[in-house]
Amino acid sequence: MTPDTRRHDIDALRFLVFSLLIVYHTAMLYLAGADFHMKSSYLTETLNFPMVFINRWRMEIVFIISGVSCAMMTQTSRGAFLWRRVRRLLLPLLFGVLVVVPLQPYCEGVSNGLVEPGYGQFLLDYFGRHAWPAGAFSGWKTSFTWNHLWYLVYLLLYTIVLVALQPVLARIRPIFTGLRGWRLLALPALPTLAATVFLKLRYPETHALVKDWYAHAIYFTMYLYGWWLGNDKGLWQELARLRWHALLLAPCAFAAYIGFDLIYSENLLTWASIGSWPMRNLYMWLAICTILGWSHALLNRPFAWLPWARQAVYPWYILHQSAIVLLAYWLVPLRLGPLIEPALILSCTVLICWLGTSLVIGKVGWLRACFGLPARPKRKLAADTTLSAV
Repeated sequence: MTPDTRRHDIDALRFLVFSLLIVYHTAMLYLAGADFHMKSSYLTETLNFPMVFINRWRMEIVFIISGVSCAMMTQTSRGAFLWRRVRRLLLPLLFGVLVVVPLQPYCEGVSNGLVEPGYGQFLLDYFGRHAWPAGAFSGWKTSFTWNHLWYLVYLLLYTIVLVALQPVLARIRPIFTGLRGWRLLALPALPTLAATVFLKLRYPETHALVKDWYAHAIYFTMYLYGWWLGNDKGLWQELARLRWHALLLAPCAFAAYIGFDLIYSENLLTWASIGSWPMRNLYMWLAICTILGWSHALLNRPFAWLPWARQAVYPWYILHQSAIVLLAYWLVPLRLGPLIEPALILSCTVLICWLGTSLVIGKVGWLRACFGLPARPKRKLAADTTLSAV
């Protein structure tokens, strides 16, 4: 991919969406009733609506962007493409799970009072399949967890499935790429609605890979949409043309969805589900159409910060949640206040990711590979055109 043909909007959107994850996971510390590895003493329910507003599409659009990136890389043979993807995903996954993620169960377990302080001994027990007290941390039953890196596991699985089924999926691609007007804004939500109806209550989302059928149905569908969307200029032009329609319709769908959900939770099968589930999926797809359409219209230009962002996004993703949990482990007991505490955690997380990437990861050859970066280029970073792995 040359600088002239590079999709700058995808580069920019990838960095912005993954940056949103940092804000989202920081906010999880303060959302009352939400399950997260650490919790602040300053819990609030006022974050509920904003978090739901974001949560209904945040991971779906991540998988769409990953699918688009794959479509831009499938110019070689299927075998070469698969090997390239496995190489860029598997090593960062293993390094992240073995080195970066263990901080999270340690901080969680010590904060819960179910793990003894001392990180060295914890690592010996953690990798030695120690019998942990019930509920010590997420993944205590197996003494192993990949926490936020589940995305890399799922992305690797979907890449393998895509390569295996590529001839079949290529034949049905025109069904999607031929959509225009209201059909593009509505019909792609139907497969995810079917997944919600038939799988959501029976297989709640766990990120445990096995038997996570509802999550697989949603995320693989989005990944496939991204792959189909890929290099199809007509679809991108149509999304840009419809961006105002999507922008106006998405909040309406969200309001209808919330209205039904306030009557009765979407996680229970009631008459309200007849309205809640369709509106949930319609809102999700309209929000994605809004983001894709506006990003294509506004962001498809070579911003000066994009070369840096392309390099930073993968290490930042791997580092950010461990940084958030570690900072919360240190700062929450200090009770610094409901404004200072989250501001410090968020700003210090960004600082850790920035310093870690700029001063360490980006300069050490073997660490670059462990965080999914290509070999250190001989030319200046601004000239790099390597497509991000995530």
